Order: sequence, then structure tokens, then C-alpha cells
Amino acid sequence: MQARARVLRVERGTAWVKLSDKAGGCGRCDEPGGCRSMQITQALGAGKDEFALPLVPGIGPGDDVVISIPDGAALRAALASYGLATVLLVSGAGLGGLFADGRSGDTYALAGGLAGLLLAWATNRVLARSRNWRLGLRMDLAPASACVQGGPQR
Repeated sequence: MQARARVLRVERGTAWVKLSDKAGGCGRCDEPGGCRSMQITQALGAGKDEFALPLVPGIGPGDDVVISIPDGAALRAALASYGLATVLLVSGAGLGGLFADGRSGDTYALAGGLAGLLLAWATNRVLARSRNWRLGLRMDLAPASACVQGGPQR
């Protein structure tokens, strides 16, 4: 995913940038069959179009830049956050229900579901501290003049 932005200011090794376009991904957002998504802005947070990134040498205030996120990073983050929690919630509730006696089945299912959510929360906390996980979700900043549209040259 890529998005164009403009550098607003530079402070202590940080470039504050503002998105100049809202589209990301393949560029087919408004065409038939396009996903109509604004992937890069969703990955950065709802309604957020100004944020800080580590400064890259040669970039200064007023420069046009391209922000890129590795392919699949947003999907991996969503699956880890929401998918894992959903699977563990349902699995925990199911396992809790298996251990229940006749009258307290809902209580055991509730306890199992909560235990699943707690496990998902703990797993996501560990992932957030993992250097390899964070590197896979990184955002890269490059001067817009250095980016070439299209695939690699052969």
C-alpha cells in the first residue's frame, strides 16, 4: 500500500507528514470491481491524516513523499487483533460448555469465552512487543521523486 503525503515539519529525527491523497492500494477504488477502500488511511487510524514517521535523510519541510506499508501488513494486523480474539472467544466458550453440568452451562461458556479473550489480549500484547512483528508492520517514507510507478524493470 502506498499513499502520497507532504512533509509539514521536521523535529528531532521525526518527519510530520500530512496525507495529500486518500486513496491507496491498486488505484481502482472507484472503478467497477474496485474495493472503494482507503486502505492506507484505515491502517493509520480513522480520520487521521497527519502523523509522525522516522525522518529519512534528504527529506525536509514541504517535500512530497510516498508512505508505503508492506503488502499484507494491514491484513495480518487485523487478523491478529480481531480474528484471533474471535476464534479464541468462540473456542473458549465451546470448551467451557463441554465441561458444564446441566444447569450451569451458560456460566461455564461465559467463563471459557472470557478466558479466550484474555488469552487473545495477552497474545496481542506479546506480539506488540515483538521486534519481528513490528518490523513487518513498519511504514517506510521515501521522496516522491525516488518512487517509480509500475512494476520492477527487467
